[in-house]
Amino acid sequence: MPTYYGLKIKLHPQVYEPAEDTFLLAENLEVKPGERALDIGTGTGLIALLMARKADFALGVDINPIAVELARENARLNGINNVEFRLSDLFENVEGKFDVVTFNAPYLPGEPEEPIDLALLGGETGREVIDRFIEEVGEHISSGGRVYLVQSSITGIDETLRKFERAGLKARVIARKHLFFEDIVLICAFIS
Repeated sequence: MPTYYGLKIKLHPQVYEPAEDTFLLAENLEVKPGERALDIGTGTGLIALLMARKADFALGVDINPIAVELARENARLNGINNVEFRLSDLFENVEGKFDVVTFNAPYLPGEPEEPIDLALLGGETGREVIDRFIEEVGEHISSGGRVYLVQSSITGIDETLRKFERAGLKARVIARKHLFFEDIVLICAFIS
């Protein structure tokens, strides 16, 4: 069983395995003691568990029921109790406001067929899930809160920055990693 940042994480073939995009988020994420954190598309639960180490409470949601069960198991395995995992299509089963919202978005063009595809394929253009997230995230951020979104240069970083701006959030790229044919970027956004 692999260990990431001191956490033992069980994997499943139908759940996205932590990779470079996950690590880019984990290594550039700021969570302060006492904050409430939300991880959209939680997968194995790694990011939610890392946030729960500092946050008062962390919620991880995923559209893949296998991921939700796996994340719960990973929380038990690591003895982390201030975290909850729920089945949710983006914010569908999320109430309240959070100080930190993270989303390692599916950003490749294509329609999901298998549960694992939900973590990778963001619709016909690859932007459908990202655009829905940007439209809805504003009502879930507390004053002074921030949003961390991971995406690929394949699906238009400038377009994402413009859409955040239109949604009333200031956004900028805070980290970038070049992989093969694309750049993976981490965008941080906050209410302007």
